[in-house]
Amino acid sequence: MVELADVFARFADAYLAAHGTAMPASHRRAIADIIACRTEALGGHLWRCDHCGAEVFAYHSCKNRSCPKCHTAQTQAWLDQRRAELLPAAYFHVTITVPEELRPALCSNQRDGYSVLLKASAEAIIELARDRRFVGGTVGVLAVLHTWTQQLLYHPHVHCLVTGGGVSADRRSWCPARKGFLFPPKALAKLVRGKLKAMLRRRRPDLRVRQSAWRKPWIVHITPWREGEQAVLDYLARYVFRVAITNTRITGLDDHTVTIRYKQRKSALWRSCRIAGHEFIRRFLQHVLPKGFHKIRYFGLWHPRHRDLAARARLLLLLDRPAPPETAAEPPPATNPNDHEALTNPRSAEPPVCPHCQLGHLILIRRLTPRNPMGP
Repeated sequence: MVELADVFARFADAYLAAHGTAMPASHRRAIADIIACRTEALGGHLWRCDHCGAEVFAYHSCKNRSCPKCHTAQTQAWLDQRRAELLPAAYFHVTITVPEELRPALCSNQRDGYSVLLKASAEAIIELARDRRFVGGTVGVLAVLHTWTQQLLYHPHVHCLVTGGGVSADRRSWCPARKGFLFPPKALAKLVRGKLKAMLRRRRPDLRVRQSAWRKPWIVHITPWREGEQAVLDYLARYVFRVAITNTRITGLDDHTVTIRYKQRKSALWRSCRIAGHEFIRRFLQHVLPKGFHKIRYFGLWHPRHRDLAARARLLLLLDRPAPPETAAEPPPATNPNDHEALTNPRSAEPPVCPHCQLGHLILIRRLTPRNPMGP
């Protein structure tokens, strides 16, 4: 299978020679990390099966957030944390898309532009929800930034998970949203547009944006999500740690081009397209976020400053629900023999199962030091 690391290994040297002096440090770091990920360059561990004697090399992951191989454990840890915070309520999925006229300004001013986009989107949702015509209370908003299409084109938009209800102003009651309705999408689109325009003027008065961006209608989708708390988490996890392209979508590589598959939005059918190697790298790197930028942000009930309000909301919701029947504790899952995180973590509670014979367990023989101690 062709991987993103293979593409970078083939085209990155020529791309860096042509554009390296003008590239942000985060872009160069992403290329180096992805090429080195799970190779001897980063070191790792050597294991041996106590049944068949097979030796298994497990190299460390790069942990770069743009790498398509490094988020399994991170996603599970995030899900475990959110499971404790999730309110037993209905939820809505809100998507807010930036118009084409505004995209060049955001692309060239990512740190300020993306921060303002996330804040304006969440504040508009919270403000509309507080209106008594819709919810009449403070909702929880989890906002996630995405910047790509299936063909890696630049398309900044925000995914928001919104509670289908909120805590009233006097903090005494839970105000549920109407069934299948949060508030009108057009009203949200206008409010986000106005807030973003005002915030950009305050933070970046030097920024020039085409006026048509503030006149045309923005695209907003609001979808009710009512399939249980775990379904909400699993659905959102796909957005939270998704990268611009996964290895499974790269289907071909030659000396000049990269072939990827993508799903056509209107027909929902899978298609393929070929992209020149340098153009593929350019498209991918424009989705690498600035160092230290948080693409996941919490607002309203889920803001760290409002934990007491979220606790009150949970109490109000649980008072209206019957106690669930007690269930027996589930045994811990068996170690997956193909679990890379278990192989690179010698402190795991359960020894990994041998991927060759599926019978024995792997015993740690020694640590493998990185080939480059300073990192890639």
